[in-house]
Order: sequence, then C-alpha cells, then structure tokens
Amino acid sequence: MITNFHTHTALCMHASGMPQEYYNQAVKDGCSMLGFSDHCPYPEEMPDRWSDTRMDASELEVYAQSVHAVQAHASIPVYFGFECEWDAAWRSWYEDTLLGTCGAQYLVLGAHWVTEGSRHVYVRQIQDAALLNRYINQTIQAMRSGLYAFVAHPDLFMIGWKKWDAQARACSEALIDAAAACALPIEVNGYGLIKPPVMTERGERYQYPVDEFWQLAAEKGASVICNSDAHAPEVVVKNALNARKYAERFGITPVDTPFTALQ
Repeated sequence: MITNFHTHTALCMHASGMPQEYYNQAVKDGCSMLGFSDHCPYPEEMPDRWSDTRMDASELEVYAQSVHAVQAHASIPVYFGFECEWDAAWRSWYEDTLLGTCGAQYLVLGAHWVTEGSRHVYVRQIQDAALLNRYINQTIQAMRSGLYAFVAHPDLFMIGWKKWDAQARACSEALIDAAAACALPIEVNGYGLIKPPVMTERGERYQYPVDEFWQLAAEKGASVICNSDAHAPEVVVKNALNARKYAERFGITPVDTPFTALQ
C-alpha cells in the first residue's frame, strides 16, 4: 500500500493545485489512501498568525467543500484534516472549530514554532539550548493533548540545531519516547528529501529527515508513518515512496495509516 496523509493545497500560498488535482494524480500513480492536511488558519485575534503561509479563516469552507467534493466520488479512501502547530491558548480553535464545526477527521502535529509571549519563533531560528528545550517541551505537550493523529517531521528542530550532539540526542529521545507513550506515529517526511541540503560540521545532509534521529527511532522501535508532505500533485506518491525507501535504510517498517479508526 502507498498511502499519504500529509497533503497541502494552493490555499496555503506555498503549494500548487487543489484537492481534485491531487486526487487525480494520486490515483493515477497508485495511491491507496489519501489524506488532505493543509496548514490550518488561525482567527484574526491571534497576534501572530503566519498569514503568508496558510489559508485565511474565511477560506475554511472552500477547503472543506473542495475535499468533500473529492470524497463524494473517490475510488480510494480520502480524508479531511489539517496540519496544526500547537499553542495551548488556542486549544478551543483546534478542538471546537477545526474538529468540531469544520468536521475535520484528523489533525497533524506540525511543530514549526515555540511560543514566546504573544509571538511564535520559527524552529529554524532556535539555536539556543534553553529555547530548544522549551520547543521540545511544547511539542510533547501537544502530543499529550490527544488532538493529533501523528507527528509530522519530528526532527524538524535539526534545521536550526545543525550538530548531532548530546543536546540533539536528548531532545530526540524525549520526542520519540513521548510519541510512544501517546501511541502517536512519527513521520518520515518525503518533502525534506527533495529540499536543498544543509552544511554541517560533518558535511552535507538533508535538512530533515536526519539519519541519527531515525537510527535512534529504529532502535527504540518507534511507530513510524511515511508521508509525502505534498506541495504539488505530481509528488504525492513520489515523495511518499522516497520516504519509505529512506525508512528501509534503518530497518523501519512503516504503518499504512496513522490511526486504527481508518484501518
């Protein structure tokens, strides 16, 4: 089975294509389950909404209707969800609006920030150990919220923290162990495999996934899901396959779906 539960649309303003186009290409390329999880919007009351990388709250209906239109005639299972960051102050937005009013079938934890007062610091900018620890703790708090189906790119923090040292290992172990305790799969992200590499003191590597993280995940027997993180229709299956090939390097057998309710 080639499944993908991490799919974006043009509504997020940094991807191309709408749900019907993603579905058509995914079926053509052999996808057996498809989940849409575009970046969730936030209400205007949120001081720092990152509005240039996500749909506006007024577009929620457009997004929902476009996914539901695909579901109505789909020949494979198609699911409706969102990728959401975590901020405890906005729990009701995730729970009551996205899962409640909008009827999302699942949420993906995409931990792109750490909350600092009323602003959100992007993970790439986290190069201080204390701030990184806060990011890890915030991500674990999100896992424990019970709102999420899986953790997207759990090694994303290595974009800013470019060295594999005791700090990186401790943070990785904390995330992997917390995911296991919460019965949440962690994601090998196929999009990271096609992004420009980064230079570290050990040489060039992927921004993510990070080999040392996934070696540790394999040793701990983590539950792993492989997704595309598709930002264009033509890479839905391609990125997902690449993620599976990457996982194979560590002897990881991924799950096909992130929650038993969809099996």
